[in-house]
Amino acid sequence: MTTAPQSLAALAAQHGPGYRWRVLMTVMIGSIASVMSSTIVNVAVPDLMHYFAIGQERAQWVATGFMAAMTLSMLPTSWLLARFGYRHTYVGAVTLLMLGGIFGGLARHYELVLAMRVAEGLAAGVLQVIPSIIVLRAFGDGERGRAMGIFGFGVVLAPAIGPTVGGVLVEHFGWRSIFFVVVPFALWAMLLARRYLPVSAPGGAEPGEHSSPLDWVGLALAAVGVIGLLNGLVHLHDAAPWSAAVHLGVGVTALGLFVWHAARTPTPLFELGLFRSRPFAMGSVVAFVYGMGLFGSTYLVPIFMQTALHFPPSQAGAALMPAGLVLALTIPTAGRLADRYPANALVAIGLALLALSFVLMTSVGPASALWVLMLWAVVGRIGLGFVLPSLTLGSVAGLGTEAVPQAASAISFLRQLGGATGIGVVGIYLEWRLRVRGAGSVAAFADTFWLVAALAALATAAALRMRMPRSRGGTP
Repeated sequence: MTTAPQSLAALAAQHGPGYRWRVLMTVMIGSIASVMSSTIVNVAVPDLMHYFAIGQERAQWVATGFMAAMTLSMLPTSWLLARFGYRHTYVGAVTLLMLGGIFGGLARHYELVLAMRVAEGLAAGVLQVIPSIIVLRAFGDGERGRAMGIFGFGVVLAPAIGPTVGGVLVEHFGWRSIFFVVVPFALWAMLLARRYLPVSAPGGAEPGEHSSPLDWVGLALAAVGVIGLLNGLVHLHDAAPWSAAVHLGVGVTALGLFVWHAARTPTPLFELGLFRSRPFAMGSVVAFVYGMGLFGSTYLVPIFMQTALHFPPSQAGAALMPAGLVLALTIPTAGRLADRYPANALVAIGLALLALSFVLMTSVGPASALWVLMLWAVVGRIGLGFVLPSLTLGSVAGLGTEAVPQAASAISFLRQLGGATGIGVVGIYLEWRLRVRGAGSVAAFADTFWLVAALAALATAAALRMRMPRSRGGTP
């Protein structure tokens, strides 16, 4: 059998045994750029509000629009790879991310800034999925966990340093400067991609050789569903509930129609047959609920520290920094463990530690020592470190290689959709408990920590069932 030109196998033969690690570095740089673009802009929201004379309700769409676009673009990533190949898809997404940063930074009108944030979000969604697919293709069974761990280490550092870098840039150069941060990363990623990423599609086929038509109906239904859901969660904070109810109703209905359509079209955007695999089905539950708990707690903890414990923002950020460093150090270790132990066991351990961290947070109050809060945050971040490298690996266990791209896209989509849902659910639940318990009440936050602990515990139960039944066997 001849090797397809510019396939993974051909490039591996050309560049030698270390080639797969160069591929990993290439896709990691693009992902770091996309993660930084998603987090760094948050520190500039007050400046954007002042410059464009807009209120919070419009300014928040800089973040919400990005999240909606990123969630949506994860779904067609497997189709894009089959149609255009690894290199062209990756370079196209990085180019879109860079152009969004350049034109967003030069924009004179808020509408253009928002449009460029949406463009960056579309690129970021694709860039978040491709690394998992590349790792599953380029690395063998004994190295995938280690590769995912190294990739996770780099990606976790981006949100850790993003807000700090963004704060310095905004303070000294204005809000426009943060949009240009992605440019050097994007140029570097494109240079590496032209050298190390294959032109071929997954499986070594020529781009477009086995691609089916894009499911535009499914994509439109998913878009209406995600936007309706996100918009409805935002409007839940309004005094009048009818607006939120309408948006949520439209979103849930559209997502229901998306599932109905996927079951009846021959080439769906989301292949429901994947759910016949127990690891994937349980991994999907884990991804969604884990996303709810992760994003919800990320929203909750800083507010708890500033509102109930009365930390200034700078001290709140500093107190959480050790936990972020521990997370970055845990991920590579957990990745190596994923090559030796069942992925579902590592995911369950991580989720159990995350749930324990939330339970321990319920005991923290104004009289608690700072090191106690820092320690409980570290416990949770160790748990996250165990989950991140193993979730996708465990979910695709037992699936054929041709199903891996769509399965990886689906897991990323469900995790992101769960995260968007989690922020809204936690925010509304906290708001209710604060009305019941009193403004700034520590007990209200304790109630909310119990909620996210329950979500993590639910995901733990699903993780324990991710392993393929013995009678069916198989490897990813």
